[in-house]
Amino acid sequence: MSQKVDIFIVGSKGIPARYGGFETFVDELTQRRKNSDINYYVACMNADTDSDTFMVNQATCFNVNVPNIGSAKALLYDMKALRTSLDYIKEHHIDSPIIYVLACRIGPFINHYKKELAQYNGTLLVNPDGHEWKRAKWNAAIRRYWKISERLMVKHADLLICDSEGIERYIKHDYRSYQPDTTFISYGSYIAKQSSIENSKLDEWFKRFDIERNQYYLVVGRFVPENNLETILKEFKLSKTNKQLVIISNVEQNKFYKALLQKTHFDDDKRIKFVGTVYDAELLTAIRCNAFAYIHGHSVGGTNPSLLEALGSTKMNLLFDVDFNKEVAREGALYWSKNTGSLSNLIEQVETLSESAIDSYARIAKYRITSSYSWESIVEQYEALFAKVQKS
Repeated sequence: MSQKVDIFIVGSKGIPARYGGFETFVDELTQRRKNSDINYYVACMNADTDSDTFMVNQATCFNVNVPNIGSAKALLYDMKALRTSLDYIKEHHIDSPIIYVLACRIGPFINHYKKELAQYNGTLLVNPDGHEWKRAKWNAAIRRYWKISERLMVKHADLLICDSEGIERYIKHDYRSYQPDTTFISYGSYIAKQSSIENSKLDEWFKRFDIERNQYYLVVGRFVPENNLETILKEFKLSKTNKQLVIISNVEQNKFYKALLQKTHFDDDKRIKFVGTVYDAELLTAIRCNAFAYIHGHSVGGTNPSLLEALGSTKMNLLFDVDFNKEVAREGALYWSKNTGSLSNLIEQVETLSESAIDSYARIAKYRITSSYSWESIVEQYEALFAKVQKS
């Protein structure tokens, strides 16, 4: 008789996904389940329901309500989600559960929960995410907390699942005194398919912002310093391109936006367009597909979802030259650094490439997605790992 595997997922905002990478991962993992012996339990933050539990993708979801208390909200949420999971395990007499914690927010408290989990022969899996302690948005005290928290999560995890080979190397090297047990399973993605339904929506969006197909460079991502927006803006201004720079990001009431405006005076360049956010996934895919090139400046973290989406949709990709990005795209993209002239020269160089040369980069980029980052493969790897962990 086959053995049931009970997986409790803590750390995403929940499903169905309306947010970022972890939410999409959990959505895909539960939607694409092949092994019927796996039961998923997913913590969801402030779900729009009166029920304490509800079902999505045949997964049992816990509604975890947390007040809006600023930067500590996510930490409180993880702790309440863990508490809810452990109470459920106890109440339903679940033996050998697996708790999978996404990100390293609750390191100082994890040993307490780990001891309780041990009472049920449970296993603690952790996804260390990226280098959260490097993010410029945090002050020095919060960065110190993140680093301590990461160290303690690594120390107490039974297994760390890294979604980037670079992150796995970092964990093994920087925390070698703990001899951490790690494995690598990437984040997933897909090759974009445009449908005719999007065309009217897309045309309307182009008209609204006075943008033409294939006549713009695209940036999609959070408006934060570690995404190298200052370099991108300065270098684009230096370039002689006639194309536009379209930036899809959350800039409302953003202090960093105002600081960048003072530093770069991007408002005096009519080619640069900030168009706000686009939450319609179909429309965003169509915008990516119709860009001349995508510019990716992310410098912190592991496998970045927006990079994978770009490789699966945009023909030409210009990426910040850092290990994480090169590991993903390899020869399917071109690379730039912070050096003056690096990106501006690359922009001008790309515009001299033949259509066949650009198509060649597009083919390699899409092959990287189908060969290494397909959701089907990622979910298969996770299901095999969960079954193996449960038996050990």
